[in-house]
Amino acid sequence: MFDFLKNHPFAVEAHFKSSTVLTFAVPKEELQSLIPECLQLDTFQDKYAFIAIAMVQTEHLRPKGFPEFLGNNFFLIGYRIFVRFTNRKGKKLRGLYIIKSETDKKKMEFDGNIFTHYNYTTTDISQKIENDNLIISSEKSNFKLTIDKTEEDAKLPEHSPFSDWAEARRFAGPLPFTFTYNKIKKEVLVIEGVRENWKPKPLKIIDYNFEFLNQLNLKNVVLANAFIIENIPYWWKKGKIELWKP
Repeated sequence: MFDFLKNHPFAVEAHFKSSTVLTFAVPKEELQSLIPECLQLDTFQDKYAFIAIAMVQTEHLRPKGFPEFLGNNFFLIGYRIFVRFTNRKGKKLRGLYIIKSETDKKKMEFDGNIFTHYNYTTTDISQKIENDNLIISSEKSNFKLTIDKTEEDAKLPEHSPFSDWAEARRFAGPLPFTFTYNKIKKEVLVIEGVRENWKPKPLKIIDYNFEFLNQLNLKNVVLANAFIIENIPYWWKKGKIELWKP
């Protein structure tokens, strides 16, 4: 009865205390089956498609215009595929298709699953500093990420398809749109994010293991880039629905 509530019926704002993003390059054929028919993979050199893991410390999430004290603070982990969508005006929009969302707060799981289609689940999140490394991990979700906190000028990962950080940033930087698809109604929900002061800093990744990524059974995954942004005001516009025709 209240399915319309999932379609982002109002604008939302938040503050990103930090957002750590790992982007993985995968041969495009391996990701094609994971996206709906209305979307196209956003590819590099017509060879690589990308799946990203974003780990975001979010503060004061609330309907836009509401006071901060009414907002929620939580940790978010989003697994997303880079895609394109051609709207009714023929404009190609670059954005994300979310395949899994996790949070460390039950309240965020409850609210998020009322107002989005992202299917939040709650998990444990641990963050600690050990030997100058930041370790982010979860026992329930079975992942562990180790970041070198001393590296000031991190280079791209060894097997990245990008030639340098500038190219990586141009291609795999922040994407403004997120897409959800209702296959029955042939409707695409388009949510646009608006950011300020987006200055990504490259990260040196010591080690990583994500069970969800392993479960996708992707055979040729390489870490393409990793970066962090900090202290970013962010807001999402009210969702827009477009009818998709093959």
